Amino acid sequence: MKNQWTSLLFGMVKVKIEGRGTERFLNDCIRGDIIVWNVKRGKSGGISFYIRLKDVHALRKVVRKNECKCRFEKRLGFPFLLRKSWRNSGFIIGLLAFLVVIFALSNMIWGIDVEGASPETEHLIKKELSQIGVKKGKFQFFVEDPDEIQKSLTDNIQQITWVGVELTGTTYHLKVVEKNQPEEDELVSPRHIVAEKEAVISKMFVEQGQPLTTLHEHVKKGQILVSGLIGKEDEQKKVAAKAEIFGETWYKSTISIPLKTTFHVFTGEATVKHYLQFGSFKLPIWGFKDPTFTSFEVEDDVRYVNFLNFTMPIAYVNETFRERQEVSRDYTEKQAKEAALDRGRKDIENKLDKDEKVIGEKVLHETNENGKVKLTVLYQVLENIVKTTPIVQGD
Repeated sequence: MKNQWTSLLFGMVKVKIEGRGTERFLNDCIRGDIIVWNVKRGKSGGISFYIRLKDVHALRKVVRKNECKCRFEKRLGFPFLLRKSWRNSGFIIGLLAFLVVIFALSNMIWGIDVEGASPETEHLIKKELSQIGVKKGKFQFFVEDPDEIQKSLTDNIQQITWVGVELTGTTYHLKVVEKNQPEEDELVSPRHIVAEKEAVISKMFVEQGQPLTTLHEHVKKGQILVSGLIGKEDEQKKVAAKAEIFGETWYKSTISIPLKTTFHVFTGEATVKHYLQFGSFKLPIWGFKDPTFTSFEVEDDVRYVNFLNFTMPIAYVNETFRERQEVSRDYTEKQAKEAALDRGRKDIENKLDKDEKVIGEKVLHETNENGKVKLTVLYQVLENIVKTTPIVQGD
């Protein structure tokens, strides 16, 4: 029989017949649709062969019509293995329970490692993680994915600039970059303060050094604003100049805004499907209907199964289909101009520090061609223009 695996699945029996008319016995089996294979003649004259488990009752009928003696020598296949296992059910149940426990422990969170954070910040991070459900003993399947955890930490903890979240085995590894910059060393070499860029001085507070400029004065890039040389010319002393100086600077930007824009927005409607993934094959377990949306985006949340320190090729997949629709937005020329000015302002503000800001704007050129409003704008910015340079021999 070619497909022996199927026979093993449903069970097969090795039969031995002895006596008169063994060939007739085999012919009766074939006429009775009993499939036989591996037919062999033994040394004592008997014949052995295999039949399917489901043909045993039909074989008994053939035995009654013949003079041969028949006995079953072997029982092979899954049904017999299952019966044998049931007799040793305690061992089987214990083995299954052990595997279930190992599987469960391999997919729980057993460690949270935070690197690069001070003890205070680390405490805040672990507190926030606990609030969003990331804590020891929690199943990984019920925890947000690392990208969502990273976003939550960045949004809710002001002390950090960036955090990287990575799940390795049963441990979350977090690498943190704090906002607090290291304090300036007390021992600083003698230096001047120069203008980082061309500006008009608007705010000036000199803590140490000799000021060489005044408020509302126009300064050029590289011009010394505060000298690190103090005292009389023949008795000058070198110090580390220190000051806070803000100046008005200018940024030129060109912004283009279309009068008519088409884009996609989410409607809030969604369909969720759940799968068990084995390699590249997906087995649906919930949400069998295809989405009825004409336009949608698909988000996949894949959670792989861990066993000890190994990642198995088995995963739980949550597939979300979010409906979206096309929306058209029409601007008047005035609205497009306001949107262009606002966009240009935000682009510049994104490059500025906390105490720096845009204080004015002037449209230098404006056109309306091919359905687009194009502006060339000069933005007036108040920003820190301090830059230090060491005092070299001969200054």
